[in-house]
Amino acid sequence: MNITASVNYHVPRDEPQAFRFDVNGVEGNLVSPELVATKVQVKDLREKSCKVNFDDDGITFQFAPTKVRRFDGERDWEPDYNQEVSDLLTRTIGAKEVLVFDHTVRVDDLSAARKPARNVHNDYSAKGANQRLIDLLGQELGDAYQKGKFGFVNLWRPIEFPISSSPLGFIRPSSIAPEDWMTIELIYPDRRGQILGVAANPNHEWFYLSNMTPDEVTIFNIYDNQDRPYLAHSALDVVGQLPSSVPRKSIETRTLVRYD
Repeated sequence: MNITASVNYHVPRDEPQAFRFDVNGVEGNLVSPELVATKVQVKDLREKSCKVNFDDDGITFQFAPTKVRRFDGERDWEPDYNQEVSDLLTRTIGAKEVLVFDHTVRVDDLSAARKPARNVHNDYSAKGANQRLIDLLGQELGDAYQKGKFGFVNLWRPIEFPISSSPLGFIRPSSIAPEDWMTIELIYPDRRGQILGVAANPNHEWFYLSNMTPDEVTIFNIYDNQDRPYLAHSALDVVGQLPSSVPRKSIETRTLVRYD
């Protein structure tokens, strides 16, 4: 059903903003991003009153059961799951080549190493995406990709149980104004990245798919060099929802996709 949820929007600043990951000391004039909690109305795609598709909105929801039963730290499941992801993206969004390069398991629990992201963002800026392309492929092959059509695509799946709290929500790209976006640096010990934060705007059209199960996935665009829309997203804290006895668990798979 349609819901009211709280999300954390970014606040524009004159100074460059950055998230630091295990970095000591201060670098330049960077400041930590400021976030502001905001209540938003979120449409439920289960109710069929809101429709999206990958070409126009950069997102699709698919029924896609997996043979993997346990996404544990041993990573023995990766080869089989990577093949499933590659086959699914080839079948559903027209990918010709798929490079799976990262899996992140998130658990909505205070003791978890990786929790759901609760800031409204997109995973790459254009600069960050092109740098990640070179990091993954090297300069020569990266240049070849840039001459054709490529994108970074995420595949998100619930783990073990249906999602009963902190569902993943998205903003329809056409409802975001260009000035709503801002760049946020990511500083790691061995490299830098760059994402896009999103400022609050009452025109944003939020949507989600309620009660997603482990047999369902969300495929969404986070960068495309041919201007296919990319998705601002965040975990949703549903207003008035009682605490769940089962913490939200999910796996996010990042891929580099090459098209014809």
